[in-house]
Amino acid sequence: MNVKQFAIAASILGFVSGIFGCTNSSQNSKTVANLDTKIATNTLESTTKIPKGKLQTIGVALGDLGNPFYVAVHKGAEAEAKKIGGNSIKVNAVSSAFDLNQQTNQIENFTVANTDLIILSAVDKKGIKGAIDQARLSGRVVIAVDSAVDAEVDAIISSNNMQAGEIACQYIADRLKGKGHVVILNGTPMDSINQRVSGCEKSLSKYPDIKLISKDQNAEGTRDGGLRVMSDLLTTFPKIDAVFATNDQSGVGADLAARQARRKEFFIVGVDGSPDATKAMEDKDGVFVATAAQNPAKMAQKAVEIGNDVIQGKKPSHPEILIPVNLVTRDNLSTYKGW
Repeated sequence: MNVKQFAIAASILGFVSGIFGCTNSSQNSKTVANLDTKIATNTLESTTKIPKGKLQTIGVALGDLGNPFYVAVHKGAEAEAKKIGGNSIKVNAVSSAFDLNQQTNQIENFTVANTDLIILSAVDKKGIKGAIDQARLSGRVVIAVDSAVDAEVDAIISSNNMQAGEIACQYIADRLKGKGHVVILNGTPMDSINQRVSGCEKSLSKYPDIKLISKDQNAEGTRDGGLRVMSDLLTTFPKIDAVFATNDQSGVGADLAARQARRKEFFIVGVDGSPDATKAMEDKDGVFVATAAQNPAKMAQKAVEIGNDVIQGKKPSHPEILIPVNLVTRDNLSTYKGW
């Protein structure tokens, strides 16, 4: 073989080798890609099933940190975290201002940051499902407090809202001696509010001489909403004997409406046990006389306790936990510790 023939043969051999080299490289790439996918899938599955064993970070997603209720939730989470791990556990609480998109982003941020435990008070039980699902798929422990969610979570911890409505309206019935005209100041249509209304109706249904003259007006859970709705009701109804406010803030607004209208023939019972309610109850010139008191700090403490257990591999035997409420009236207000 002369030099020219050798060069041609070498060129052909190099071209053929290149073809086979490219083919093998492609196959190898597919093999590696498949392996990477398998590893990634197995890793995701393992993070979902296998707990880390140590709680280090907690993210708390709340409705509004301007509301004393959510401030108490935050403080409760911090207190339990300190009890478990001293200052080694970091607690980050965020406020969504009751905006679903904002709360969704907050939970997604907690997920991306590899937060061990996410505690949330959902602003929309259905709308928040996608963010919760992704968080749990990524190995985060998620616990709902105060309100249920339409998603799989590790636990749900809330007040016994049916009980709250029952004891509040039983107090109303007892004080009215089974006879009178009652108004329910309704609120944002969520499970906790619906349960309070149902509990109230259950108690009042035992008294045929108690007339429920309004129950569908949405006071939006705010002082301004309570003031607005109660002002309208006072114009509509010349006789009202009692008001059940589905939360304290709307009840305080209703109390203000009564003052402005100079109407004192009725009394108001709320739900929460908030500082604003106890202040209103202390004022004998007002008509706010009782509240079914929740314990938001205790709910948060229980959430952190259970979350820590789940991370260590101990699932709760009863994932839906109800915290009892207590009726606080002007008569026992001095013994109520509050939030």
